[in-house]
Amino acid sequence: MVKEDIIDIVYKKVGFTHNEAVAAVELIFETIKERLTAGEDVNIVGFGKFCLRDKKERAGRNPKTGQAFKITARRVLTFKPSKNMKEFVNGGKGNT
Repeated sequence: MVKEDIIDIVYKKVGFTHNEAVAAVELIFETIKERLTAGEDVNIVGFGKFCLRDKKERAGRNPKTGQAFKITARRVLTFKPSKNMKEFVNGGKGNT
């Protein structure tokens, strides 16, 4: 599934025009990106939680050559599915 598929679903199920569906989906994604960039977690009840974690610089090793190198510090995006989402994906009912 790609973003255009989500737009088409919103267009068909909600009754927006195609342009309104594009704007709605874009607004949701932009808002999530802005909140994450501002350092906030994004918790969507019944779906899951997006958050950024800071990883420290650490030593690494090339598995092919064995040569050591430094892995730079960086921020990583993580997603933790909600209990309901885990149940739903694993064939349970979940509360959708």
